[in-house]
Amino acid sequence: MKAYDLVIIGGGPAGLAAAAAARENGIESILILERDRELGGILNQCIHNGFGLHTFQEELTGPEYAGRFIAMVEELGIEYRLHTMVIDISPDKKVIAMSREEGLFEIQAKAVILAMGCRERSRGALNIPGYRPAGVYSAGTAQRLVNMEGYMPGKEVVILGSGDIGLIMARRMTLEGAKVKAVAELMPYSGGLKRNIVQCLDDFGIPLKLSHTVVDIDGRERLKGVTLAKVDEKGKPMPGTEEYYSCDSLLLSVGLIPENELSRGMGVEISQITSGPVVNESLETSIEGVFACGNVLHVHDLVDFVSEEAKAAGRSAASYIKGINKVSDGRVIRLVPEGGVRYIVPSSICLERMENKLTVRFRVGAVYKKAAIAVYYDGKLAARKKRLIMAPGEMEEICLEKERLLKEENLKNIVICIEEEKAQEGMG
Repeated sequence: MKAYDLVIIGGGPAGLAAAAAARENGIESILILERDRELGGILNQCIHNGFGLHTFQEELTGPEYAGRFIAMVEELGIEYRLHTMVIDISPDKKVIAMSREEGLFEIQAKAVILAMGCRERSRGALNIPGYRPAGVYSAGTAQRLVNMEGYMPGKEVVILGSGDIGLIMARRMTLEGAKVKAVAELMPYSGGLKRNIVQCLDDFGIPLKLSHTVVDIDGRERLKGVTLAKVDEKGKPMPGTEEYYSCDSLLLSVGLIPENELSRGMGVEISQITSGPVVNESLETSIEGVFACGNVLHVHDLVDFVSEEAKAAGRSAASYIKGINKVSDGRVIRLVPEGGVRYIVPSSICLERMENKLTVRFRVGAVYKKAAIAVYYDGKLAARKKRLIMAPGEMEEICLEKERLLKEENLKNIVICIEEEKAQEGMG
């Protein structure tokens, strides 16, 4: 059995950034395991620009952004294996994997970083009535077909869900000559970034139908059309509001789910809200020496934030391997989401292990206009930041400073909530 100091599961943007940070912090024995044929993960099929503004201060395409980190990993001499599927990880960090070249093999790690990314929610999770004709794709599958394989899924398209991939594919299909007839969204607000709504729908005159869903699929062998209907506050279709759209393709952009089957198998505590691991300030899971970052932890909207978070996970894993802050009896402060905040990552802080500054990320559960992010230390207002608009599709963040927290004696809970003047209807 081979042994490594650090094994990273996943060679996408999170895994690459974590590996580079760990090497730069003195860890020599690192192995990245990637199931695909190349490093870079989902970025390889994201050929649009808009990546890297935070990380590299310039606008890059997905493959260009991934290429920067792949080059970094190769320059640092970090070992990686492609076409390698991880089957199981034990709580004592024994990794069982399989590849064409080596068959089934085992690796013993001192620390593990989970960076498996996320997957798309399938049609089966939606309970859409009708047959199962050809022409129904997830938006990510359609993106891969168009951008990497050179195939067009169809010429007349309806998109269900206004997540970022769905919005980007509305523009991509239009640029390739297809007619995108509508983007339907179950919620009364879009699930994507505002800039994507403007650049991908408004600029091309594609209608966004909020509070709408697909209630019927027409076609037995090949998709002929779909019926959209308006939904009420509870998400139920309203009789009499049905509209039929003829189309040969339906793309589903109905949410992303962190890929945590391996995490659950090894006994990592999973959040019911994010579907990702519960982590502390070091991005360490409930199992000592096992860290998580990127979309496997919680779904991000910008890859720059994935890289930033992954670098923190790499530094934390390096400290753990070197025995720095490995065991701490220091006091633990809980981070509690309340009043419009759906979740917070991380969910706890050990002050002794915390870096000087800690970025805390969260999402709101509705659209808020002219509201404020409020931070309370054991019921005492510590900070209040006004925001013109907040939406579930855009991640929020605040920065906590160690120096400030150390002044708060016996601090047990930090509550983050939204204090609103006016909130738009629609809870996530």
